[in-house]
Amino acid sequence: MFDLVITEARTRFSDGELLDIAIQDGKIRKIGKNLKGDAKSILDAGGSLVTESFVNAHLHLDKVYTLSMIGDEALSTYTSGSMGGAMTAIEQAASVKDSYDESWIIDNVRQALDLAVKFGNTYIHAFVDTDTAAKLEGVKAVLKARDEYKDRVEIKVIAFPQQGVIRDPGAEDYVRQAIEMGADVVGGIPWIEYTDADAKEHIDRMFAIAKQYDKDISMLVDDAGDPGLRTLEMLAVKTIEEGWEGRVTAQHARAMALYPEPTYRKLESLLKKARIGVVSDPQTGPLHARVRELYDAGIGIALGQDDIADAYYAFGRNNMLEVAFLAAHLLWMTTFDDMEILYDMITTRAAQALGLENYELKEGNRANLVVLNAHNIWEAIWSHEAPRVVIKDGRDITPG
Repeated sequence: MFDLVITEARTRFSDGELLDIAIQDGKIRKIGKNLKGDAKSILDAGGSLVTESFVNAHLHLDKVYTLSMIGDEALSTYTSGSMGGAMTAIEQAASVKDSYDESWIIDNVRQALDLAVKFGNTYIHAFVDTDTAAKLEGVKAVLKARDEYKDRVEIKVIAFPQQGVIRDPGAEDYVRQAIEMGADVVGGIPWIEYTDADAKEHIDRMFAIAKQYDKDISMLVDDAGDPGLRTLEMLAVKTIEEGWEGRVTAQHARAMALYPEPTYRKLESLLKKARIGVVSDPQTGPLHARVRELYDAGIGIALGQDDIADAYYAFGRNNMLEVAFLAAHLLWMTTFDDMEILYDMITTRAAQALGLENYELKEGNRANLVVLNAHNIWEAIWSHEAPRVVIKDGRDITPG
């Protein structure tokens, strides 16, 4: 007796053949034609494409819908020219945290998570500011939402010292407190420190917390138009030194676009050795990591939403198909093969980048799936519509 059988499903590996997908106890038990056995529920996919549900590998969840509170001065500074003013933009955007309060943040977070469910986004790597301005207001709100939405969206909360650690004395203590409150991942933003020595100290201090509490690490690195930025390299070296391979992700790495080829090649080798996943958000800035090269090298590479209507980006719907649609244009990845890669970067390769196991549509893996309004990847990205059906751990969670 299966809990659910999806019939007439087109998959990315079935060469156009329609298959049945049987689910029991939150797992994919059987995939094949005309599966035998009873089921409590039958879902006819009608030949539509069925794939893994979507992974949002980078979202500042405490900041969603705050653009109207702060205006677009920081947005203009962040994206202008070759992103030389990125640090200034972060300083400008910090003013919104003067009014941070769990009571209004939670409402915004719920709005964003409702969209996540609608668009089949069942996993979010959520950054939450934990500095001397934000204190723990955002953390309290997002932890509350994590519990409220746990049956629909899996949220990993990253304690994120947005203003730095050395340049913001006291932020380190807030990161530690956030972890003790239940945050899942230790964050960081070493590139924002004033010197390379301070950037290295930033990384060292966050690693000390991660090791003390046995936590993964996720940091924003090299997020400006400066080819001299090397904090991703520092992060990779530290990861190897501390034996934290496979437990670290890096967001943005935009300066990589400006590296000389020998510098990039050395970094690529370090990333493979450290098993660091990289998340790129090309829609939120004019520079981006070298996505295609990283993909071809076998490195875990993902796309992220990054922001939803905040000081850094005016749009966003928690719709990863929309993010892939934008990336197709910005990265000039417009062939059918390119679109398959983009789809990997919001599903399976994104899961690899974040260290998520058992995510592929295979027998024995978790049943986190979407039934799309499309028959192939091209159609799915082209229309970037909400899925017909969203399944989380074997349960239909599609909004009514």
